[in-house]
Amino acid sequence: MNYSVGVDIGGTKVAIAIVNKYGEIIEQKIMPTDLSILPETMISQINDEIKTIMSVSGIPDTDIIGIGIGAPGPLDSKRGVITCPPNLQTWIDIPIQELVQKHFPYPVRLENDASAATLAEKWIGAAQENDNFVYMTVSTGVGSGIVADGTLLRGLKGNAGDIGHTVVDPSFGQCPCGQYGCLESIASGTAIAKRGSEIMGENLSTKEVFDLYAEGNKKIATLIENVFRVLGVACVTLINTFDTEKIVIGGGVSKVGEPLFKSIQSYVSQYALNPTGRETKIVPAKLEQSAGVVGAAALCFDI
Repeated sequence: MNYSVGVDIGGTKVAIAIVNKYGEIIEQKIMPTDLSILPETMISQINDEIKTIMSVSGIPDTDIIGIGIGAPGPLDSKRGVITCPPNLQTWIDIPIQELVQKHFPYPVRLENDASAATLAEKWIGAAQENDNFVYMTVSTGVGSGIVADGTLLRGLKGNAGDIGHTVVDPSFGQCPCGQYGCLESIASGTAIAKRGSEIMGENLSTKEVFDLYAEGNKKIATLIENVFRVLGVACVTLINTFDTEKIVIGGGVSKVGEPLFKSIQSYVSQYALNPTGRETKIVPAKLEQSAGVVGAAALCFDI
């Protein structure tokens, strides 16, 4: 049987897994992302962990077909370079593909992390039967991957789908990127925690803000209902632009569950331009924390 190594690099942790051709994780390791050291040193540690996990798994080297890496953008997937990701601020123009490739005899591929997770949802997740869908992750940031006519849209350098910096409501103020009213500056977990803390006058986590929402706090309810509306606006924009049949939503914020999905589905049914678009299904991601690493491994299979 063939296997692939998936590496999912995030701002706080790195997941490394050996995945078989059915999308099953055989062995996995989670390690912290150390931003206090040079990126090259961190990548060296990742290489060491890849070697360790391969050794522990007992899988013959000849059965490994490649190493796939999912990383936050902006990046240049064609050159294998991480260019300037906000969540990895010291990782500027880092040739990660080359730095991994020279230690292993397998092909190495780099992809935007949201796009990699999209492949995982297509492979074994909530969009297996769909050739036109969008995967949107709402977590620390907001990103998406787009599949049209069965093909992942990558764009010029592999950064297609950065929905987080689409302007949806300038009244919410300036985003760290410089624009006013970006989706990410309103609806990400980071933004929800920030605004909830300002409203309540104390330092709250995203989960604590949602707990107050569940308890019926009226001030927080107004905030969260606005967040849901803005996510609905984003979904309608995606539907109108890509004529998609399904939107799969993952990430930590999606864990609020039914209230979020019911609100977005209602918004879509009212405001999507095309009557068919109003019937677009808004569903939770099937894969949770493993979507990124399974998607990275999928880069080496014919998905």
